[in-house]
Amino acid sequence: MDEKDRLKWIYSSKDNRELCERYNRWAKDYDSELEEDYGWLAPQIVTGCVTKYVPKEARILEAGAGTGLVGQCLYHGGYRNLVAIDLSEGMLEKARDKKVYGELYQMVLGESLAFPDDSFEAVVCVGVFSFGHAPASSLDELVRITKPKGHIIFSQRSDAHAALGFKERQAELESAGRWKLVESDSHRAFSKQESDASRQVWVYQVM
Repeated sequence: MDEKDRLKWIYSSKDNRELCERYNRWAKDYDSELEEDYGWLAPQIVTGCVTKYVPKEARILEAGAGTGLVGQCLYHGGYRNLVAIDLSEGMLEKARDKKVYGELYQMVLGESLAFPDDSFEAVVCVGVFSFGHAPASSLDELVRITKPKGHIIFSQRSDAHAALGFKERQAELESAGRWKLVESDSHRAFSKQESDASRQVWVYQVM
């Protein structure tokens, strides 16, 4: 299955149960397809943003960790206090095997997260705010569990930003004084394959 077909299959999931089942099925080939076949760039790009704003001793949540490719980059960058959540136990099992997370939990973005307020100095989220995935309302919970002055850093398909309500919700949170935009930039999705959708990385500081 090529990149467009695989993503179309994932994005067409009709609910979280089907999305979870499809990620469970993809888990065993996920790393090889994204890294070896396509040269997925987001883990390195987002890690570069984290190193600019987040101290090495910070407790970081990776929301929608998948198989742990982003966590692996963060770990190699000197971050050791990493927590992972994902809706797919199959993906979390692959992430657990990488031995870079101190804690892993099966949780669903868009629902209440089982963490107290102000639990993390930073939250990282890559590839989750997209079609058939976590809704824009997920941002509210991420703000809640991030400490004041902490950072929320995420990468998103540019065509999903306005289409799925993220543009409006991000602006509402800023207007409400919940967070402020620190940085935003576009980036290529893959180094080995062309993609028909650009990506945007966003860095916010929680107020």
